[in-house]
Amino acid sequence: MNAPICRRCEQRFGTRSLIVNISRQTRRCLHEHAFQNLYIDHFSHTVVADPWSSLLQGQHRPSTVVWKRDVLSNSSSPKPPDTSFFVPVSLKADTSADGGVGIELTQPLDKNELLKVLNRFYKRKEMQKLAADSGLDARLFHQAFISFRKYILEMTSLPADLHIILNDICCGAGHIDDIYPYFMRHAKQIFPMLDCMDDLRKISDLRVPANWYPEARAIQRKVIFHAGPTNSGKTYHAIQRYLAAKSGVYCGPLKLLAHEIFEKRNDAGVPCDLGRAAGHVACTIEMCSVTTPYEVAVIDEIQMIRDPSRGWAWTRALLGLCAEEIHVCGEPAAIDFIKELMFTTGEEVEVHNYQRLTPFSILDHAVESLDNLRPGDCIVCFSKNDIYSISRQIEARGQECAVIYGSLPPGTKLSQAKKFNDPDDPCKILVATDAIGMGLNLSIKRIIFNSLVKPNVNEKGEKRMETISTSQALQIAGRAGRFSSKFKEGEVTTMHRDDLPVLKEILSHSVDPIETAGLHPTAEQIEMFAYHLPDATLSNLVDIFVSLSQVDGLYFVCNIDDFKFLADMIQHIPLNLRSRYVFCTAPINKKQPFVCTSFLKFARQFSRDEPLTFDWVCRHISWPLAPPKNIKDLVHLEAVHDVLDLYLWLSYRFMDMFPDTASIREIQRELDDIIQQGVRNITRLIRASDPTVTDPLQAQSQRGQRASGQMMDSSLASRLVRDGLLTPDLLQQLQREWSKDQKQDNSRDGNKKSLKKLL
Repeated sequence: MNAPICRRCEQRFGTRSLIVNISRQTRRCLHEHAFQNLYIDHFSHTVVADPWSSLLQGQHRPSTVVWKRDVLSNSSSPKPPDTSFFVPVSLKADTSADGGVGIELTQPLDKNELLKVLNRFYKRKEMQKLAADSGLDARLFHQAFISFRKYILEMTSLPADLHIILNDICCGAGHIDDIYPYFMRHAKQIFPMLDCMDDLRKISDLRVPANWYPEARAIQRKVIFHAGPTNSGKTYHAIQRYLAAKSGVYCGPLKLLAHEIFEKRNDAGVPCDLGRAAGHVACTIEMCSVTTPYEVAVIDEIQMIRDPSRGWAWTRALLGLCAEEIHVCGEPAAIDFIKELMFTTGEEVEVHNYQRLTPFSILDHAVESLDNLRPGDCIVCFSKNDIYSISRQIEARGQECAVIYGSLPPGTKLSQAKKFNDPDDPCKILVATDAIGMGLNLSIKRIIFNSLVKPNVNEKGEKRMETISTSQALQIAGRAGRFSSKFKEGEVTTMHRDDLPVLKEILSHSVDPIETAGLHPTAEQIEMFAYHLPDATLSNLVDIFVSLSQVDGLYFVCNIDDFKFLADMIQHIPLNLRSRYVFCTAPINKKQPFVCTSFLKFARQFSRDEPLTFDWVCRHISWPLAPPKNIKDLVHLEAVHDVLDLYLWLSYRFMDMFPDTASIREIQRELDDIIQQGVRNITRLIRASDPTVTDPLQAQSQRGQRASGQMMDSSLASRLVRDGLLTPDLLQQLQREWSKDQKQDNSRDGNKKSLKKLL
């Protein structure tokens, strides 16, 4: 016998629920619809004051009606679409028009009179309201009218029915409102989404993402949450189970972590691969397969499920991995949310809590000077520019330092970490970005924050400078002291005195609980959208999808700017939609011009159905490459390494078109060695660069300033770029405009001098 449940639970759990499940469903619904002390009763669809006693007794007593069901249904009504993403379709000339039939039956139309009639139609409030009821808001109504007016005034011959109606109105025999059906017919031709809005809404309904993974729903998975702070051994215990399994997949946020697991597993005699369908696989979270069955899956750093750009990958892995056991590692702040998320799939979560193995303390004094550094210190910066500057100053004081930052290859990072950890190596200082916050076993005694501000991208894709969160601060500070190192107790402080009380305040707070998980439109959903909107670009399809999407309270749609950036870049290249979608999900650094150029060339070669061979890639990257002579060379080598990574990433998806993975891996290892050589001599490379500049971006801006002759302070320009307030492209554009203005001023001055001579 079926029992009714409230509408929101019906949307979440699918069909109506059986009585045997109503208790569990009700507990979920009570949590969802809590309002002060009032709760939803599933059987009566009313709000009750004390539902628990009736649940425990197995009966539902009548209660006072406070809310009715239709009130709840309003919350699930579809949101109006963002019509700014609706791009009008260009109409082709209708060769099958009725020719001059309209003219033969009536008379030629007076264009001036037609213009007056159309403008009167446009101003009719009744017509605007009717159009709005059909999905044409003020913006679309205006665009549709402009197109309709142009169509009527510029076409040599109109369809007979439209011609006759317009003639009747001009002659006073028809009403101006008679234009409306023909206007709407035209509007739906240039905005085809108006005719299929209901279908598009259904496709973009993201409220039950668990149903996207039927293979995972077909098995009963066991979910184990390993919760604890940094250096608590949570990942270690998950990895031990991964190693003992017959098959497994490790999914981490960084290539470095996957590379570290890959090396350790192979050293332990467990065959492991970086992405291929081997018995044991270690890969970044975006790379994991949700169709390959495994005995054990490990999802590391689960708190990143709320990341505005990458959170969708953790959601996909958690809901979609086909593994008998899912081992989730992360902050305790994610426990309740993961339990709630797994409730929607009918899977229980077993929680293992871990305590930090070594304590760390916050010092009462800042370092204030690089002269006060001690062995085991790690200075954490949030920009590569600061890395260059500080490492040079340290070595100028006669001390060696290791350097780790995000764009370095995994092998180079591990090499620098090994150099720093080696008690026999003279290198005792580490300068790093927050890349050390995840992974890397480091023997750090004291963490020193050089700054507490870093660039962040919010859900809207806006980049701004923000103080680091408690979660980020704990992740980095937790690297101080390590159980397996000689530093059993860690210390944390700041470089600058003013930052120390701010750091103490940040670390005094508890980590905000995770409340939402990221989602991203799938290839199948976009393909269904394209079926209804065949003339839309991929970028436009995604925009419309997101504007129409409906999400449950547990989810949000991730920022898609990077996806759209790549989609726009290859829009002119003839690719089928599925291949285009895959290319646009490639994880590339769009700030690197060489990487973007390579991406474009890869797509163009792929579109010609010509395999990207090892020889072709070597010609493109000018292999073999020489060791770097300055920072600019080092940055280029890092970009080349990223290009080879892109090749390998695409090879997992298009094996026949990217066939030479073994050879590419080989030269990538050689390139890693070359980059390691450069990083070991990084201060020499800095000195070989512009002596007043410690970052290639700043050098570029200074060269542009000298060329344009403008007097903007170079340090200000580089700081604006570094802080995300000005992009390099915009800086170059401003420089070109300044240069142009200066040339015009010089030209005017020259003309004035010539005029004076003539006079």
